[in-house]
Amino acid sequence: MDGAHLFQLGTGLETGAQAEDHHGSDAANANLTRDIFDEDRDDHFIRRGGKVFAGTHLIIEVVNGTGLDDEARIQQAFRDSVDLCGATLLHIHTHKFSPQGVSGVAVLAESHISVHTWPEIGYGAFDVFMCGDADPWRAVDVLKAAFATDDVRVRELLRGDGLVCEAAAA
Repeated sequence: MDGAHLFQLGTGLETGAQAEDHHGSDAANANLTRDIFDEDRDDHFIRRGGKVFAGTHLIIEVVNGTGLDDEARIQQAFRDSVDLCGATLLHIHTHKFSPQGVSGVAVLAESHISVHTWPEIGYGAFDVFMCGDADPWRAVDVLKAAFATDDVRVRELLRGDGLVCEAAAA
């Protein structure tokens, strides 16, 4: 292909986050990653019920919902969830499929909210993953209201559970 250019996925993005993986000496990189047990570490790990974990990840299934083909409604549900959960919105991206369905993600400072919908059967598969002080459980009521259903099923995963013990991380 004449004039075609290849690119490396992630290279040249505005955030520069990939630079940590490729640049600098080993000694400089060691300073970027402090010991997980360092008392001064601002890790945003959650300490609850004698457990220490990276974040709460909710698998939320919206059943018999309406409006699951409406990008604007989904984006507003993301925004309302972020606000109510006490999270920080960085970016929203959605895509509407033809003839129906929407996929999307809200990138948060605390992690993300994502969705894929099957409006023809009233089903939306949401993930709400948050670390730190944000409370993802508050998103459940937002989704019930946004998609006019009481049939919302939730499973909770404690991401990183067991990787750090309470005594060492306290």
